[in-house]
Amino acid sequence: MRIVVLDGHTLNPGDNPWDDVAAQGELTVYDRTPAGQIVERARDAQIVLTNKTPLSARTLEQLPNLQFISVLATGYNVVDVAAARTRNIPVSNVPVYGTAAVAQFVFALVLELCHHVAGHSAGVKAGDWTRSPDFCYWTAPLIELAGKRMGIVGFGRIGRRVGELAHAFGMEVLASDVQPGNEPPYAPFAWGSVEDMFARADFVSLHCPQTPDNTGFVNAALLQRMQPHAFFINTARGGLVNEADLADALNRGVIAGAAVDVVSSEPIAADNPLLGAPNCLITPHIAWATLAARQRLMRTTAGNIAAFLSGAPVNVVN
Repeated sequence: MRIVVLDGHTLNPGDNPWDDVAAQGELTVYDRTPAGQIVERARDAQIVLTNKTPLSARTLEQLPNLQFISVLATGYNVVDVAAARTRNIPVSNVPVYGTAAVAQFVFALVLELCHHVAGHSAGVKAGDWTRSPDFCYWTAPLIELAGKRMGIVGFGRIGRRVGELAHAFGMEVLASDVQPGNEPPYAPFAWGSVEDMFARADFVSLHCPQTPDNTGFVNAALLQRMQPHAFFINTARGGLVNEADLADALNRGVIAGAAVDVVSSEPIAADNPLLGAPNCLITPHIAWATLAARQRLMRTTAGNIAAFLSGAPVNVVN
């Protein structure tokens, strides 16, 4: 069984070996695959692994030997799952690997927005504290989380963990989800609509998958509902946000700040409007990338392949 990994570098840049996957068959790993080389590299494979390299319906038509696709992530919008289903090709993902890592990163962003740790440290090293007439100084308001409202759009595994951390900081949690499920055991907690949440929350954090129905749903009208002291956070998918509208909201002071780990086109384009927006933290899609999370992802992927080979595929999304 030939296994081809189309874009393996981010999963294993050298610290997360492919041994468990290699044990399942004849493995070829490409660090990155340009669009024009996808078919050439995957043509003889029965199993293809991809993270962000797209597998469109047209591409799948040109892969006659393909029997199974395993996405090296939770989100699987890079694969035309309907086209794969038509060809009886199961597509599996890794639904649980980055919950702790992403939730932790959300609060790294929240705390940076509240305390500007990096900026204050840089100022001290530049001599600002040495020159200060006082024993301390700050360059922006310092915000305490206790008593604030955290709004969470998408209350699945990651969203629920973000809610638990918010509660631990003494925050009220508001949540919205297309399939709400059970209420968490802590209080104060409330379900609400997306519109209500944007209007009431001091922080809004996205944790929903991107679908054709919600692409660009964070737009000028929704941002206008937010309070001027509120912050927006996105560690989900960049395509959920109209980036021009978010940049405009920041430029006009409609909201106090934003932090995004994902953008609509990655790597970020040089003309992305968020690059010039004030009080906007941008990180390079790293919320998921702790070593522990990547090791879990590798183990689950190996399990996905083993399950397919046994005739009982798991984590199938189509």
